[in-house]
This record gives sequence, structure tokens and C-alpha cells, in this order.
Amino acid sequence: MKVKEYQFGLNVFAIILFVLVMIPNLIWFFVPSQNDVLRNESVTKILDVFGSIFQVFTVAALCAFRNEKAGKLQISLLFITSLLCLLFYYVFWILYYCNYTHAAVLIGLSIFPCASFLLYGFDRKNYIALIPAFVFTVLHSVSTIINFII
Repeated sequence: MKVKEYQFGLNVFAIILFVLVMIPNLIWFFVPSQNDVLRNESVTKILDVFGSIFQVFTVAALCAFRNEKAGKLQISLLFITSLLCLLFYYVFWILYYCNYTHAAVLIGLSIFPCASFLLYGFDRKNYIALIPAFVFTVLHSVSTIINFII
């Protein structure tokens, strides 16, 4: 990875991806589910703080840095898979709102948005974003498992 390959500038599709990931979270914030286990108090507060920090780093890196070697956004396997992860994320939110709160649904809510960011980062050759995205994925998944599954 060469730093000179990166340009500082807004990546519009990364911003759109972030907004699309956040829409279900905003809905959840304002319209609680009938069986809303995600509102239980966290027992991993420190882990959650670090997860939030790495989430911000991930989104900032995806939205603010572009690798000139990535070229223009094209339909690729990584890009399509990133969008499929986003679609699966929406499906898991629908299941959650239909009161399916078992482990697979909760893990899906944790893994699929992270996977979408990771795959998009790989597709855009944004290796700056991949490290915080990977750390965020691990922290978010561990927090989900400890708080809602174990």
C-alpha cells in the first residue's frame, strides 16, 4: 500500500452505503420492536465504546479516502456481494421486527453491515479503511454475542 495512491475527497457511494446501513438503525431508534432485546443494557460498555470509535474510523476512511488505482466504480463481484450483504441486513431487520430474535438473526444484524463495508473497501482498494473495519467487525460481533446470545 502506497500512501501516495490515496486522494482525500468524498466518496459519494460510500456515504450512500453508510446512510443505507443507518436507515434501519434510525427506524429502530424511533420505532421499537415488540420484542426489542437490543434495548437491553449492555454489559460490554468499554468494548462498545471502542467498537463505536472503530466504526467512526471505518466510515470516515471509506467516505474520505479514495485509492486512485481503484478507478471508477463498476459492477464487480465484490461490489455486488457488498450490496447483497446490505440486502441481507435489511432482511434480518425485517425478521427482527417480526419477533425473530434468536442468535442467527442477531448475528446477522451484526455481521452483514460490517461485511458490506469490508467488501466495499476491498472493491475500492481502500486498504486504509479495512483495518478499522475489521476491528469494528470483531468488536461488534463479540459485543453482540456477549450481550444477546450468551
